[in-house]
Amino acid sequence: MDVKECAIKAAMKAGALLKDRFGAPGKVSSKGDEGVVTELDLASDRLIRDEIESAFPDHGILSEESPEKKGSSPGRWIIDPLDGTTNYSHSFPHFAVSIAFEDSGKVTFGVVYDPMRDELFSAEYGKGAFLNGQKIEVSAVKGLGGSLIALDFPHSLASPGSSVLTSFASLQRKVHALRKAGSAALELCYVAAGINALGEGRAAGRLDGYWSSRFHAWDAAAGALILEEAGGRITDLLGGPFTLLSGKCVATNGLIHENIVKAIS
Repeated sequence: MDVKECAIKAAMKAGALLKDRFGAPGKVSSKGDEGVVTELDLASDRLIRDEIESAFPDHGILSEESPEKKGSSPGRWIIDPLDGTTNYSHSFPHFAVSIAFEDSGKVTFGVVYDPMRDELFSAEYGKGAFLNGQKIEVSAVKGLGGSLIALDFPHSLASPGSSVLTSFASLQRKVHALRKAGSAALELCYVAAGINALGEGRAAGRLDGYWSSRFHAWDAAAGALILEEAGGRITDLLGGPFTLLSGKCVATNGLIHENIVKAIS
């Protein structure tokens, strides 16, 4: 089994588990500003780790829900076993499993699986991005006025008078609409899913941009690669280089990128 096969197999098995238990998340515990964790987050994490460790026992694993495992090889897996836990705990059907593989510090493969829609987003470095095996590209929207933008920020940053809310208000006045759906991995994939998505050539994608004022490596590792391989652009909030340690990002089809950076600065 190669890395690609392992990632897809693990994501789909974990997704099947989450779908089967949807509506019955078990015990829900608070993680403070980090949100909540359910029994299914932990069960999905165990399932994915078991698949990876069985196939690649020498690889490292970084997961949201368990201590990091240091590997003896340059390979490292970056996992969010349930991205969109708050949604899942409320039976809101917008969540995903996100798995990325990093080789010597560079993400070379990523998969994001939405089990409720049976949609598998994937990308291998230098080989394009795909949705259920069909190549996808970002939208061709050129102006903010026609764009649909997703955003994400935690409650702790949304107090009255905060810079985040000021940026939100500025962007709201310029775009067609804003959405806060609650799954960073899917939001990045939705920006990627523009032209040719599901066999329909169209100018407007599901999303044309995504703005996040706080994320972790496991939130974005797979989605960022999928976005870039679909022709999109991702940077920090000032338009500078993006890394998995950036903690904040703007992700777009590339055509409206500078306009969004300017609007939220």
